[in-house]
Amino acid sequence: MARAWHLTSRPAGLPAMDNFALREIPDAPLQPDQLRVKNLWLSVDPYMRGRMNDAKSYAASFQIDQPMTGGAIGEVVESRMEGFAPGDLILHMGGWRDGGVIGLDMSPNKLPRAALDAGMSPQTFLHNMGLTGGTAWIGLLRVAAAKPGDTVFVSAAAGAVGSAVVQIAKAREMTVIGSAGGADKCAWVDDLGADAVIDYKAGPVLPQLAAALETLGKPGIDVYFDNVGGEHLDAAFAVANDFARFAICGMIDVYNDGKAQEMKYIIRTIPARIRMEGFIYTDQFFDCMEEFYADMGGLIASGAVTMRETVHEGLEATPEAFLGLFAGANMGKMLVRV
Repeated sequence: MARAWHLTSRPAGLPAMDNFALREIPDAPLQPDQLRVKNLWLSVDPYMRGRMNDAKSYAASFQIDQPMTGGAIGEVVESRMEGFAPGDLILHMGGWRDGGVIGLDMSPNKLPRAALDAGMSPQTFLHNMGLTGGTAWIGLLRVAAAKPGDTVFVSAAAGAVGSAVVQIAKAREMTVIGSAGGADKCAWVDDLGADAVIDYKAGPVLPQLAAALETLGKPGIDVYFDNVGGEHLDAAFAVANDFARFAICGMIDVYNDGKAQEMKYIIRTIPARIRMEGFIYTDQFFDCMEEFYADMGGLIASGAVTMRETVHEGLEATPEAFLGLFAGANMGKMLVRV
């Protein structure tokens, strides 16, 4: 009997453990186009907070007292789906559970055998070769159209997406300023190759960002990759060069409290002709999937892009891992090893 986490009530503000319940889900004989899987790795991501609201968004809301879903790496145990056989490792959306029956609606895809044979770990397809790496690559190179010589500012630079942005930008010969919270995270962003790192926990963002630009001899930023919103976004408006491009990936600062965004410097959008675009990686991913896999696979193989993983052990730890995202408890990608 498989087990899955269910959303039992919609959180007001930061979710709590009593919003979730771990329950058994019934086994059933496989029907055509179904797989029985054993999950090995689960992904928890900030966007899942929005799915806990009863509100229209780009991803369907979790339903009360129904199993939750998310990215997962699993092993096929039994198959009635063409092209899949027992033993295959797959990426699918039947997460927040230790296994069970999934269908085509869970978007199963076999992990590339060549990548696994070359030593790439399966969970890489939950970060740098998956949602977070794809989000970083598309947001930086497609949405923001970043190019060699640009000066790039990245918030949450020690997170899964932000750390990938830092490394992709450096591999493309850009100047990178990263923001992270705390000495340990800032040291890691520095190790990733960022040209300057600011610690938002040490003081206001804007003075630190302006000082970093002065030290680097740069008049302003050409690209802002936003994972945070709030003070970081406003600081980016303040120091943007003419025709700067902002790729708005996330605003974790306001996911739980919904507070108003106070933008003192947004007026600079007009004279600086700043282009700001929110994006969802799936909007473009399937049009450039082969290019992304080839480019990111090469960057990983060369060592130009790496990832640190913050791993929680066991299905029972999934809500704790998720809540840790909002407390800054992750360095790199937050994962659950089932």
